[in-house]
Amino acid sequence: MDGEDAGAGPEPFPDFVARRQEPLLRLAFLLTGDRGHAEDLVQTALMKTYRHWDRITRRGDPTAYVRRALVTTHTSWRRRAWHREQPTDRLPDVPVAEAADRVDAGEELRRALGGLPPRMRATVVLRYYEDLSELQTAQAMGCSESTVNTQAARGLARLRAALAPDVARGPELTR
Repeated sequence: MDGEDAGAGPEPFPDFVARRQEPLLRLAFLLTGDRGHAEDLVQTALMKTYRHWDRITRRGDPTAYVRRALVTTHTSWRRRAWHREQPTDRLPDVPVAEAADRVDAGEELRRALGGLPPRMRATVVLRYYEDLSELQTAQAMGCSESTVNTQAARGLARLRAALAPDVARGPELTR
């Protein structure tokens, strides 16, 4: 188009998506624990940010804003899902794989993460997987740094408790 310079102005939305899609998917997967839900979460967060892309990019790099959209969308989905789930007194018949007893450490950690409440899980993922500071995590979650500190400490304690029996199983978790 006329007047557009490739190096001037904010990053176009398609370029941002192409550049950040994989890291956003990894973050969403850690938040949801499911590849399909992670893809849906990224798509929803990107749709929310696309509507306001010009305003968002005027403030600088939109990565933090999109990350916050992921976290808040995930938290709101988890709250809504709670009301839709229907408990049952009978479990479905599911075949058990031979190697089901030998789950790798990464899978154990993902399961333990899945057992954390949404905000606590988001805090742990942002602080220790995304390697954000307490301030950056607080900004991404829309809370105070002390809340991040508390949620991270409680989350790590729960993860240690959930993984403690597995540590005694063998050296594969201590590598």
